[in-house]
Formats: sequence, C-alpha cells, structure tokens
Amino acid sequence: MRNLSILNGATVAFDLDGTLVESAPDLIGAVNAILMSEGFKPLAYEAGRPFISRGARWLLQWGLENAGDSDPAARTAALFGRFISYYAEHIADESKPFPGVIDALRVLKSAGAKLVVCTNKPTDLSRTLLAKLDMADLFDGIVGLDAVTAAKPNPAHLIEAVDAVGGDLARTIMVGDADTDAGAARSAGTSLILVDFGYTEIPAAELAPDILLHHFDDLVDACVALLNDE
Repeated sequence: MRNLSILNGATVAFDLDGTLVESAPDLIGAVNAILMSEGFKPLAYEAGRPFISRGARWLLQWGLENAGDSDPAARTAALFGRFISYYAEHIADESKPFPGVIDALRVLKSAGAKLVVCTNKPTDLSRTLLAKLDMADLFDGIVGLDAVTAAKPNPAHLIEAVDAVGGDLARTIMVGDADTDAGAARSAGTSLILVDFGYTEIPAAELAPDILLHHFDDLVDACVALLNDE
C-alpha cells in the first residue's frame, strides 16, 4: 500500500472551473440566455468552452462581438449584472465534478493535506457552486479573485490562498488547467499539475507542468511524487 504520510501538512491548491468542476454548460448557458434575451444568436458550446478561463465578463463580451453587436464592451457593462443574477440561479443545473475528483480530494484530506480553492471566480459564486455539488466541506478555504490583492496569474493569489489555510508555500502544489494557473504557480515557486481536460486556449501539455494529469484517479500519486522530489 502506498505511503501517504508525506501529504500531511502539505497544501494542494485547486483551480475551480475546468479543473475541479465541468462548469462550462452553465456558464455558456447563462451567456446564451442573455444573448438570446437581447435578440442575438447563441454562442456555440464548443466554440466557447476553451475560453472559460478568461472569465465570464470576457466570454459575454466575446459572445456579443461574435453576434455582431456594435459596441460589445458597453453592452457587456450594461448586461453583466443580469448575467450574474441568471448564472447564480442556474449555477449547478448541469455542472458536475470531473470523474474521480471527490474520491481524490477525500484521500488527500484524510492524509492530512490542506486543500484550498484558488479561483478567478468570485468567492460567493465559488462557494455556492461547490455547496450545491456537496464539495464545499472538502476544502479548508475557498479564495476567489475578490479575496486577494491580485488575481491569477499573479502569484499573490496563490500565495494568499495558501496563507489563508495556514499552509507552507514550500510544500504547496497548484492543480489547474490553464495558463493563469501555470503562471501563478511558476511565479510563486510551487509545483504544478495541469489537467488535460479543462478550459484552455493553449494545450495544457504546452504549458510545461511538472505532471500532466489525464484523470483524477492519478492525482494522489502525482502529489506524492512531487512532494518526494522536493
């Protein structure tokens, strides 16, 4: 049986959208609800999915631009509050944890690792999503972009998230899916695991993670391997 004792006291920080949770259906669904209410054509799911990591505001503006709006930035500013309200009501209609993630989180937690969500999603929406998916209690902290001095890829986000759960940056692993996660981890000096099934314009393998993860069944062993290499 594998020895998990090295996980005790380590910190594992997770991106949320595209890493822990397949949330694109509800995010793109909310964008499309707003677009269609304004008389615009909806955004194709496969076209929008890679851009989730840019954030909801960018996605809404891009959808308006693609649909032919003459001033997408101004219309985004006018519509964004309505978008957030709609999304909050439908945040977990179709969103779901990626396969294997809950079991992996439980093993890490039971082995004594500190688990923190480090996401560019607002903290309240992050808490709501994770609570609706019965995942919130697995984390020692949930730290959105509004709870830090600078959002990913700025390393301050990761550093402050680790601090929020009393972690040690020298024994921290960042788990994400996109360049924002890679940038934060590399600038903060932490180990980096990227999943290859998330939301990214640049393939995760090209972002040079320490480990590229294809399924959460392999997460615990990946964390153990990285901590043993420190």
